[in-house]
Amino acid sequence: MPILDGREQERRGILEIANLMVVAARTAPKSGGRDDILTAIVHGHEIEAIAADMEKIAAERNDPAWVKHAKIIKGADAIVLIGVRGTKSYVTNCGACGCKSCDDFTKVAKRSGQDFEGPNCIFKTLDLGSAVCSAAKIASILNADNRLYYRIGAVTRRLRYMPEATVIIGIPLSATGKNPNFDRELSL
Repeated sequence: MPILDGREQERRGILEIANLMVVAARTAPKSGGRDDILTAIVHGHEIEAIAADMEKIAAERNDPAWVKHAKIIKGADAIVLIGVRGTKSYVTNCGACGCKSCDDFTKVAKRSGQDFEGPNCIFKTLDLGSAVCSAAKIASILNADNRLYYRIGAVTRRLRYMPEATVIIGIPLSATGKNPNFDRELSL
């Protein structure tokens, strides 16, 4: 009878959970059924690259929170990225983007801010929230350590992991005895 190493099975399980999370993000409700959500799964050496860039940003901005989060995500087995093409318009003329009409919104110059590109259509941003929550729900139901990270999204956008995304949220996943994302010593 073969014996399967528990840690390896946990790692495989996390990758399966990540796959289910991107399915949940894809099938989450979207404004008017228009899908501008983007997804990706990062694992292996790419996690180290994300953490290294977080440490660079910490130095550039003199902000130690980036280093703390880099330490946390180094222990992740996978990271689910969920982004949105937020500069596309939903066409309701609501004005939440700061423009008088969706036509004006599509004509306004899009520009990169410190971490993301904008302005973003509020409906596309809401769609991102729905996709992220649907994915996090799956991770929670399946008992994977997880947390939503703005900083992972900022770094992966900077690294061009999802070039079409104007906003990205990262969700690191692990299977540990204590969720590392909520350690009083490391998180802010």
